[in-house]
Amino acid sequence: ECHVQNTAREYAKIYAAEAEPLEGFGEVPEIIPIFLVHRPANNIPYATVEEELVGEFVKYSVRDGKEVNFLRRDSEAGQKCCTFQHWVYEKTNGSLLVTDLQGVGMKLTDVGIATLAKGYKGFKGNCSISFIEQFRALHQCNKYCEMLGLKSLRTTHQKQRKAPSMKSKNLPNSSTIKQTVPKKAREPRDFISSEH
Repeated sequence: ECHVQNTAREYAKIYAAEAEPLEGFGEVPEIIPIFLVHRPANNIPYATVEEELVGEFVKYSVRDGKEVNFLRRDSEAGQKCCTFQHWVYEKTNGSLLVTDLQGVGMKLTDVGIATLAKGYKGFKGNCSISFIEQFRALHQCNKYCEMLGLKSLRTTHQKQRKAPSMKSKNLPNSSTIKQTVPKKAREPRDFISSEH
């Protein structure tokens, strides 16, 4: 738990160093540190300690990508958290994603990390690889992504979806395939558009 949160914290510091100097970007989300404490006289000899966050606790992103959270896309903190996820994804070439961003205002805690390969740079994430795939499919860039010059994930994902339908034209009995491919391609769009 400490390793995950403090690793994400290091990424957040680098993100802050790039984002804060940008005109109009403003405050940047901070992942608070978490510490491991040894208490040898206690029944449970190890515990984690972190700063107490006072205020409304909000989940800006979730581990499984299934929960639609309007505060994620409508609030400044939520948009900046999504931009942070996009930034980490791009900086690691899609190999790592900070997930489960939650906290009070711009102070975040109890985050998760998904890695594309087990042991990415010696780090084992605590979330499924599928979270990276879901993020790539569902992320909607916002003005903060644009300020940082992040590449849209939408065009990459759409190209991947179009590739199978192009192959289907060359296959025998393509009328059957043409009926199934658009349906499969339509399902993610319907899910994505529900977030608008």
